[in-house]
Amino acid sequence: MAATGEATVYDDVTRFGPNPPHGPDVSGGHPPFEDPHIDMTANEKEVFKYLLKPDDMYDENGVYWADLPIMKRVKFVSKVDRQETRREFAAFWQMFKNDPLAPIGFYFRNMVLPGAGLGLEGYVLFSIGNIKPLFQAAFPDCWKSNTICDKTWVNAIDYLEICGIIVGQILVGFIGDWIGRRWGLIQDATIMFIGLIMLVCAWGVTQNGWVICYAWSLFFYGIGVGGEYPMTATSGMENAVGSGKVSTREDRLHRGRKVVSAFLMQGWGQFFNQVILILLLLIFHHGSGNAPYSKIAAQYTYRVSFAIPAVGTAWLIYFRTFKVKASANRQLRLAKKKNAVTGYDVESLRLTFYYFGGRILATAGTWYMNDVFFYGNKLFQSEFIHVIMPTSSSIMPAWLYNLINVGVSLCGYYLASFLVDNKLYGRKHMQSLGFLMDFIFFIIPGTQLGYYTSKEHIKEFQAMYFLSSFFQQFGPNCVTFLAAAEVYPVAVRATAHGFSAAVGKLGALTAAVGYSYWSTQTKFWVVPWFGLAGVILNVIWMPDTTGLDLKEQERRWAYIRAGREKDYHGIAIHPKHLSLWERMRGVGKPYDPELDFKQRIEEMRGEWEERMQAKMQEKEQQHDDHFADDDDFHSEVSSYFKRSTKSPNMKGMENEKTPPAEGLDGANGI
Repeated sequence: MAATGEATVYDDVTRFGPNPPHGPDVSGGHPPFEDPHIDMTANEKEVFKYLLKPDDMYDENGVYWADLPIMKRVKFVSKVDRQETRREFAAFWQMFKNDPLAPIGFYFRNMVLPGAGLGLEGYVLFSIGNIKPLFQAAFPDCWKSNTICDKTWVNAIDYLEICGIIVGQILVGFIGDWIGRRWGLIQDATIMFIGLIMLVCAWGVTQNGWVICYAWSLFFYGIGVGGEYPMTATSGMENAVGSGKVSTREDRLHRGRKVVSAFLMQGWGQFFNQVILILLLLIFHHGSGNAPYSKIAAQYTYRVSFAIPAVGTAWLIYFRTFKVKASANRQLRLAKKKNAVTGYDVESLRLTFYYFGGRILATAGTWYMNDVFFYGNKLFQSEFIHVIMPTSSSIMPAWLYNLINVGVSLCGYYLASFLVDNKLYGRKHMQSLGFLMDFIFFIIPGTQLGYYTSKEHIKEFQAMYFLSSFFQQFGPNCVTFLAAAEVYPVAVRATAHGFSAAVGKLGALTAAVGYSYWSTQTKFWVVPWFGLAGVILNVIWMPDTTGLDLKEQERRWAYIRAGREKDYHGIAIHPKHLSLWERMRGVGKPYDPELDFKQRIEEMRGEWEERMQAKMQEKEQQHDDHFADDDDFHSEVSSYFKRSTKSPNMKGMENEKTPPAEGLDGANGI
């Protein structure tokens, strides 16, 4: 490339030839690797600025958004959000004009299908608690008085279900990092399908035998459910990132929304389960939801309710086997190839515990606290229903109130998906607020339980019940699911997520055991402090990854994996993205944006040289003068230069440097 007084215009990236592009003279002198025939132009400087400092992360002066003063930060973030909102609405409107039903299809492809497994498990798992009152009413000698059934086995239903989930979370998380995400997804759906068949067909020569068969069927089903957590989180997140070297706006601006939108299908599973149970009971109980309930009506209701998701799970096996592409494993495969790992990356797991021990404490600890609260929310429901209808033997009021509660929870899920990527609020603040509000809504009635459970004040109690459900979803329940995958490297992401989720389920087990022995007043005294503990864990040990490029985290991990932690100077160690504990330990001291920019250029040069050498070897082997270049990095640079031909003097660069709108239909579902 000859040095000229004007910006050089390229028709194609291959004009660089086999030699790598040289970095801009960031210090005012010559390029880092000086070449007498090559000089940097203004065009090249803009190329590197476009690739390394995208305008949704850096202002016009190249300053990272988290480095801006607070008022400028608010102005910059608000501007980016407005632009992205307009872009998405424009894409949505264009989609709607072309086909009014297209937005519905988009939502199903990108939100419903990725979360279908969690929707099905939410349907079944929460069905267990909903069906239990029906069993107690229809089979009182077995399920209520325990005269003909072993009380230990009746109670074991809850314990074995949770134990199965814990086994699945740890086991499938390990398999997902060892064999791959796609295999884990197929395996989960298969286990859940077999488990549902077992639940539908569960029987015994005695009622106690039926209870035992039912309990072990739940254990087996729970293994598949547990695997859904790490597999849905990791595959959904990595599909948002893409597979190339150049990060995408979709990852940076909407990664959290994609994952939470898949996770909230769990709420829809609960909703549809409750609706279907109400309808089935009315059908099989002769149009009445009132007691007494016949054994036949109870059997048909619960068996048909499990047969319905079995059909959906069978379809999920087909979809994941034949429709989910092998590219679902691409991020993991690239990470293993880079580190020359063929099986499970044991070294990355060791380094994760060494360098990210505080993060493990944060993701696992907050999930534990959240699950205690998740089960604690049931306290409100039983208490205020007992006050409203103290003599009622019907299960229908509890089901109807639960339906309302699930609807309120869904509002929390959706609001979380809308705000989880907002840089001015984001994950960490959302989780702290959710824990704090749950603490308040439990401690208030705990101090005055008799007052709030009286008929005169039951409405206030009911309001706190619904608000505690809302803030749990609009906070810890969504954030724990997201953060447990997001703050770890790709090589052990599923393992770390599965471990965190398993510790969380120990919280559910704590609640299940504790509630069997504590009085109502004791429960209201004990449970709130788990929320306060969640706030403390979150504030001290949880990093805030809102607005952080996920691939930049992988770049930092590459330095750690190579034993060069102190040589990394990028935004992944910006104080904004580190926990209080990590900042106190000095993890962010090497942060230096100017040095990092030079470093990234040199890394880009090295990557270019490797690719050129590989392609030259391929060309020599195939004796072919024409070979395709479909690498994301090449296509980004090529498209940039093609656009540059329309503006040789780089005028209007503000608009040109923004990549074409990916469109709402560009996202990939898992």
